[in-house]
Amino acid sequence: MAKEKFFKHPTAIVEEGAEIGEGTKIWHFAHVRRGAKIGKNCNIGKDVYIDVNVVIGDNVKIQNGVSVYRGVVLEDEVFVGPHVVFTNDLYPRSFSRNWEIVPTRVKRGASIGANATIVCGITIGEYAMIGAGSVVTKNVPRHGLVYGNPARLRGFVCFCGKPLKKIISESDKEVIYKCEYCGAEVPIERVDYEKALK
Repeated sequence: MAKEKFFKHPTAIVEEGAEIGEGTKIWHFAHVRRGAKIGKNCNIGKDVYIDVNVVIGDNVKIQNGVSVYRGVVLEDEVFVGPHVVFTNDLYPRSFSRNWEIVPTRVKRGASIGANATIVCGITIGEYAMIGAGSVVTKNVPRHGLVYGNPARLRGFVCFCGKPLKKIISESDKEVIYKCEYCGAEVPIERVDYEKALK
């Protein structure tokens, strides 16, 4: 039998039919179900549950105690903090036989803070930041900073994760921020900028 190109702690369970990328680490008591696809160089923390057919990109970090249920896609370089929960059914009943999976997508580079709950059927945009303990019920725009219960758009963050404050130009279509920490210029759609002001 060929040597696995990923690390699995002896207490972790990886079911037959799961695909795990090279360099990925799966830690204590994690459970990866059949049909799940996990990319390269990911870090799957202690007590993480990854359900059937979940798709996870490359360089994703999932901290301890996270549940990632069917219908969830985590793109490359997503960070998921401790004890985050993803749901996949808008109308759950223990006795329902006709429930349908409602998909959720977390786009490249987004970060989700500890103990957040992500209600299914939404998209979290590229490089967005979800505050710890938030309950996210609506789509989050690219670079959006949201927090609270329910989570509300409060501003925007840079690629580096720091809050954006300095506007260097504006037009009818977009507002361009310059990060005071790393110097990156970040365009934000005007419609999203105006939502954050409300």
